[in-house]
Amino acid sequence: MAVVAGFAAMLAVAAAGLWAAGAADLPGGAFPRVVAAVVVLAAGGEVALAGDAGFLARSQAELAVMPLSVSLVGALVVATAFLRPLRHRAVAGTRELLGRFARLAVLWLAALAGLTAVARTTFRIPLGEDSPLTDIGEFLDAAPRVGFRAETGPTLLYGLLWLIGVAALALLVSRRAPLPPRLVGVQEVVRPAAYAMVWLLLAYVVVGLCAGIVVAVTQGHPGRTFAVILLGLPNLAWPALTLGMGATWEGRVEGPFGLPMPQVLDSVLRGEDRATLNVATLAEQDARAWWLVVVAAVLVPAAAFLMAARSPARTRPWQHALRMGAALALTVLVVCLTGRIAARVGLSLLGVGDLEGLGGEVSLQPRLWAAVGIGLGWGIVAGLLGALLAAPVRRRGAVKG
Repeated sequence: MAVVAGFAAMLAVAAAGLWAAGAADLPGGAFPRVVAAVVVLAAGGEVALAGDAGFLARSQAELAVMPLSVSLVGALVVATAFLRPLRHRAVAGTRELLGRFARLAVLWLAALAGLTAVARTTFRIPLGEDSPLTDIGEFLDAAPRVGFRAETGPTLLYGLLWLIGVAALALLVSRRAPLPPRLVGVQEVVRPAAYAMVWLLLAYVVVGLCAGIVVAVTQGHPGRTFAVILLGLPNLAWPALTLGMGATWEGRVEGPFGLPMPQVLDSVLRGEDRATLNVATLAEQDARAWWLVVVAAVLVPAAAFLMAARSPARTRPWQHALRMGAALALTVLVVCLTGRIAARVGLSLLGVGDLEGLGGEVSLQPRLWAAVGIGLGWGIVAGLLGALLAAPVRRRGAVKG
């Protein structure tokens, strides 16, 4: 049930997002294969791009992006289904939990392998009706083509790691999920922090969803906007958390494709070899970017308050501060690793440069360890504040002296 429900949800969200983006019109009945490729990427897999035109052309292509909307939906569904049979248990043996996960992993990897076999196709690239390059390609039967193919080995490996992370986080976040007797003591330290971080990330997704709906209604292009919401909303919302705290990302947009929403990102990143992305550079394009700082200043302390309210009353404020700092730093690390984007397509014919309109690049990379350090500092301060705010509402068991 967990495997069927998880993949069904991911396929549905991916298909809806791609349909909104106009991918249903792809030639050769490629739409199902593109949907499969998106789900493979969302499950942590790897999709390689390739292109050629015989001896006439060479191509360079790479794609490293995770459609986090699809990943998030799949993770929530799989976690819920995995925990459901255990919800009325106080404790569970290590062997039992490992056995349940092993059965889940075998079926998950089998289904992922099936999707990997489907996620491959090739497209012919039109060069224009009146282009002499078209005549040359047709004469020599060497029209440029580009395609993609899911890599089986890396996909199964990273898909297993993705599933391990989902199952472990589900056990840590849920109060009703049983743990092995040896780990029961850990839940007082880890579970409140894990719950608060998941709440923080979901809160940012909700805020981003509201903003996306407003953009779709007021600024037009609803199809493109809903495509971004269904495929990559957390790819925008979660880096916004790090930007609001003061982190910096670097990136570049070149060529005919770019970041579809919000347009301010494309404006900042386009035109330079390596552009700097932070609240200040965003505010130069749109002063509303300073609201990212306000949202972070509200939601991060709210998460700290929630963590403190769910922790034992005997926990001291400095302990809350350290735990919140460590949890937020780890969360920022995960956001930076999963939110990176690298996409590049280049095609040259007869060895002469990139063909006009067929080459481009989109990249977005964080200044990783600086962002993690910022998350640690914010977490410590917010943890102290949350502990003070939660003191009047916490259950009995006050610390003596």
